[in-house]
Amino acid sequence: MKWQFIDLKINSGKFNMDYDLKLAADLPPDTFILRLYQWNPFCISLGKNQSEEELNKNNIKDDNLEFVKRPTGGRAILHAEEITYSVITNLTQENTPKVLYKKISEALSLGLSIYDNRLNETELETIQPDFSKVLNELSGPVCFASTAKNEVKFSGKKIIGSAQRKLNNTILQHGSILCGTYHKKLVQYLNLSEENIQSILNEMNEKTIEIESIINEKVDYKRLADSIKLGFENYFEINFEDYER
Repeated sequence: MKWQFIDLKINSGKFNMDYDLKLAADLPPDTFILRLYQWNPFCISLGKNQSEEELNKNNIKDDNLEFVKRPTGGRAILHAEEITYSVITNLTQENTPKVLYKKISEALSLGLSIYDNRLNETELETIQPDFSKVLNELSGPVCFASTAKNEVKFSGKKIIGSAQRKLNNTILQHGSILCGTYHKKLVQYLNLSEENIQSILNEMNEKTIEIESIINEKVDYKRLADSIKLGFENYFEINFEDYER
């Protein structure tokens, strides 16, 4: 297996989603790629099956944000104070989508604990919610209003949200490692009443948490990226090489 790493870069939402897809389309056999990135400007991403009608595009434009569709499933996320990861690799009989999802979450958890020992108490969600019911709830359009099985939690609250897609014999998985609280402003860019906005915000406060809220200090994004990389290396017992274009 060839293990390759793409270090932290900042790009537009369209670039980030197109690049993940290109990595998946061009993936050689027996290759595992870990990519870390951020977003400029801040950007709302929708799951591939979500409707743009859920967004208040006037508010998005007024605040100089972007929005983009993800090639994966899941629901709306405001990408702001976070590191986004993507993993692109080949499927095998041993590494099925479900197995990979769990392994990736465990590697991410290890990376968080390397960054700060106050993040040692992460855990994986053990229950898969009924998303047909979740999507019909008021908070249904919001990714960080619920936790899927094997997503990473801290003190019962979601700290990393992930989504996955199978593309022929390749898996693309990417997700948001929450660092600051800005992601909660997502509610301001949804077509909702003021009452419903407050209700969803309350739910997000109850169900999500961020690194800065746990350690009570600003995140060093470069050191966090290095820690996530080391978490993958230690978990899979490998050494990454720099990605070769």
